[in-house]
Amino acid sequence: MKRRVYLPALKTQIDPLTFCKGRLLTARLLRLRFLGLLVAGIWIVLDQISKTWAQSNLMGHPRFLFGHVGFELIYNSGFAFGIASGSSAIITIFGLIVSAGLIFALWRTSRRTIALGIGLVLGGALGNVVDRLFRHNGGAVIDFIHSGFWPTFNLADMGVVVGLIVIMVGSRQRQASSSSNR
Repeated sequence: MKRRVYLPALKTQIDPLTFCKGRLLTARLLRLRFLGLLVAGIWIVLDQISKTWAQSNLMGHPRFLFGHVGFELIYNSGFAFGIASGSSAIITIFGLIVSAGLIFALWRTSRRTIALGIGLVLGGALGNVVDRLFRHNGGAVIDFIHSGFWPTFNLADMGVVVGLIVIMVGSRQRQASSSSNR
């Protein structure tokens, strides 16, 4: 049997685990937060496994599947596409600030698609921060997916891009449903 607490101001009883800083949290909101954090955690693990594989199997030996598409190990000390190369400390701090903002946004969302998108972006951002902080690559990120027509990237980058697309689609769905209700 669950322990419940009586709140005189609300004239109701609640489960203490669903009360946080004066705000009632429904089980649905807790599940959305868990979903976002779970997706982020899984994405970080997949990203780090793939980078470990790339570092151990592609050092000096690129593998091309067809044409210029394949796997080639590159160390990127800049932002996406090598912008601001050599600014690893600033980029790491920026990544941590963005991650904190994403966690705040995750705590405020009430939509599953947005929580999923935030989880992907958060996992991608933290995957690259983990690279910069804990791998001995001089603050560089491991990129290894080479397409020939696009700069070389990694799973963390894919998480950021796909997550942003999911957030945009989820936001447009919300706008469409709210405008049709008017």
